[in-house]
Amino acid sequence: MTMTVKLINPFPDLTVKELLEDKLLIPRKTRHFLRTKKHLLINDQTVHWQHLVKIGDAIELIFDEEDYPQKIIPFGDKSLVEACYQDDHLIIVNKPEGMKTHANQPGEMALLNHVSAYVGQTCYVVHRLDKETSGLILFAKNPFILPILNQLLEKRQMSRQYWALVTGQFPHKNLTYRDKIGRDRHDRRKRLVDPRKGQDAVTHIKRLKPYQNTSLINCQLETGRTHQIRVHLAHHGFALIGDPLYHDKPDLRLMLHAHQLSLTHPLTLEKIQVKAKSTSFEQRLAQEKS
Repeated sequence: MTMTVKLINPFPDLTVKELLEDKLLIPRKTRHFLRTKKHLLINDQTVHWQHLVKIGDAIELIFDEEDYPQKIIPFGDKSLVEACYQDDHLIIVNKPEGMKTHANQPGEMALLNHVSAYVGQTCYVVHRLDKETSGLILFAKNPFILPILNQLLEKRQMSRQYWALVTGQFPHKNLTYRDKIGRDRHDRRKRLVDPRKGQDAVTHIKRLKPYQNTSLINCQLETGRTHQIRVHLAHHGFALIGDPLYHDKPDLRLMLHAHQLSLTHPLTLEKIQVKAKSTSFEQRLAQEKS
């Protein structure tokens, strides 16, 4: 399968070599194929690797099966997808609670399968949400953009904000948790605060509204550890309402919703900010207001 990527260079003047290595993160082997097959065009012309690419130049990259082997996954149900933003390279969707981000067993259907059906081609997970969590997730539409988006995530250049309803009166207007998080040796499903062996984890919290026995807060992730928000809050005595792992009382749903996702598009430098609501989150929250 041939894949053609076209873009207008948004970066200050740089060489073809710098563009491919530093900005587009194209692997060495693939760069070699682009060069030998003459599959790189600047303003419809083949150029040498030290050619200076200027802002506004038209870039065309042609990839084939040798560059990115085709990956096939079963298509799901496109009607289950609520797309909030998309372009030729990426798509941001609003995941309902109770749906897995990706399948864990053969034949299992998850959001990735539904998004792939919606787009009409295999997509790729950039980051995940727990099955019980609703909200915004970013997917790559092709294998070319995937490592570029992954780098944004690794360099903490993507902002993810969550609404959370927690047990008790949250006493701080603003607070940051920096407890390291590791695996729970006694329960493989769970994570816990582990100062010695845990990984760095940073969660910024802002109190939004106190209720009689609960508090609505906003959580902004600086890192993305498994169950990070859930573990940080439960460890400090503010377990999420409805959390099946870290709260001892059942509820309608886990009250955690990824309501905002912000990033700078790595191929256009466009500022993207997407917001989304959850009907079930709002319905459960309304019980606290009554």
